[in-house]
Amino acid sequence: MKHWPDDSFHVFDTTLRDGAQREGINLTVADKLTIARHLDDFGVGFIEGGWPGANPRDTEFFARAQAEIDFKHAQLVAFGATRKAGVSAADDPQVKALLDSGAPVITLVAKSHDRHVELALRTTLEENLAMVRDTVAYLRSQGRRVFLDCEHFFDGYRANADYAKRVVSAAHEAGADVVILCDTNGGMLPGQIDAVVRTVLADTGARLGIHAQDDTGCAVANSLAAVDAGATHVQCTANGYGERVGNANLFPVVAALELKYGRRVLPPGAMEEMTRISHAIAEVVNLTPSTHQPYVGVSAFAHKAGLHASAIKVDPDLYQHIDPERVGNTMRMLVSDMAGRASIELKGKELGIDLGGDRALVGRVVDRVKERELAGYTYEAADASFELLLRAEAEGRTRRYFRVESWRAIVETRPDGTHANEATVKLWAKGERIVATAEGNGPVNALDKALRVGLERIYPQLATMQLVDYKVRILEGKHGTESTTRVLVSTADGQGEWSTVGVAENVIDASWQALDDAYAYGLLRAGVEPQE
Repeated sequence: MKHWPDDSFHVFDTTLRDGAQREGINLTVADKLTIARHLDDFGVGFIEGGWPGANPRDTEFFARAQAEIDFKHAQLVAFGATRKAGVSAADDPQVKALLDSGAPVITLVAKSHDRHVELALRTTLEENLAMVRDTVAYLRSQGRRVFLDCEHFFDGYRANADYAKRVVSAAHEAGADVVILCDTNGGMLPGQIDAVVRTVLADTGARLGIHAQDDTGCAVANSLAAVDAGATHVQCTANGYGERVGNANLFPVVAALELKYGRRVLPPGAMEEMTRISHAIAEVVNLTPSTHQPYVGVSAFAHKAGLHASAIKVDPDLYQHIDPERVGNTMRMLVSDMAGRASIELKGKELGIDLGGDRALVGRVVDRVKERELAGYTYEAADASFELLLRAEAEGRTRRYFRVESWRAIVETRPDGTHANEATVKLWAKGERIVATAEGNGPVNALDKALRVGLERIYPQLATMQLVDYKVRILEGKHGTESTTRVLVSTADGQGEWSTVGVAENVIDASWQALDDAYAYGLLRAGVEPQE
């Protein structure tokens, strides 16, 4: 195993422990193993796996991780508390469980706020210092590397600075490699972090780390402020997962260190994997990736305003702080009623459609987009519908794979309270008139099934496509049931996903438009030539 790049600076990930405390996250052992592999691939130096002995799941994780994962970069870390008051470290079952985990590194949590010692631990300030010294020294004597988390450090420092620093010194003198100052309540600001870290570093001589919660929205900034002040160990979680509003986000912290500070903290090539790793971990925890997350969100390098697009056409760096490829992301052009000629030209290039410098064509597309967005369409969220519109203007024809004669959807309520949904479509495709009927669990699902019944024989490619998301929004302008409705449909074929839009006063009509575009675009992707 190679520790990257050396021991002078630590990137420490606590997604599997602190991140797992986020509301809505419930990780199985298999989930934790998968995330650990992703984090090791990314190149973090330390992966805190959980609290062995505190729950069977974490105990099992450590046993399996060491048997099943060949760590290339990271060291596995077990988390636990200092010994109990009045008990020797060697006789404390929780301390024994930390050793039994087999983890080469152990993070201990200790109280550094005097009121917490007296009210939560119900012991004396001197006994708390003894608990720190004894546990650190004992684990060191057993050949383990020890980090110590000073819980509630900044609040404790504000209440009793002398005692908070004594806890740091006790751990340092007993052999802790790093003492981590924790903003457990997440209430600090960057300037405050900077001042405290500088003072503690000067007064104790200990190697310091930072653990920042995000309750003020400053966890990343607070972590970097601590680094500026001399901390050489940062604790983070993937995508900022954590209790309450979360922890310092691993990806912006690492990106800032590498790309802004010029400090190498990851193996070569790892930064380019950052977006992929972020999204992969989001999938494991079953949370939709944040579209607006710095560096790795799909909107992180998305440009909508025409003014921005004009500048980007000349030089992308004019409106981007880094090249998105450096973090494995891509630049995207969003088409909306704010779009100008440059936006359309860049979007055409992104889609592989050569507009040939045709100013009249680009002007028609701009006008068409603005006209349709005024009616309620949104193309920044429906790239597939925009591409169909763009191709129609560029090619002088609408790509039609079938022609609709009529459709209808029936919702029937039965005496027993159950419902029946049936749809009938009448179509023309390849010169053949098709009538198809299907039932579904709703009128839109019934229409979707009827379309498939009618067309899959002629276009077998439709069998690979499935609707994966469906959103309805009532637009402003009218009231209640008379309002205009916008429907966004996402469709996938196993190779990719695309979104289409429909707008009408009738939700079923809007859904039909979105489905029509979805299948037309899917057949276009599959290389099927239109029939008319």
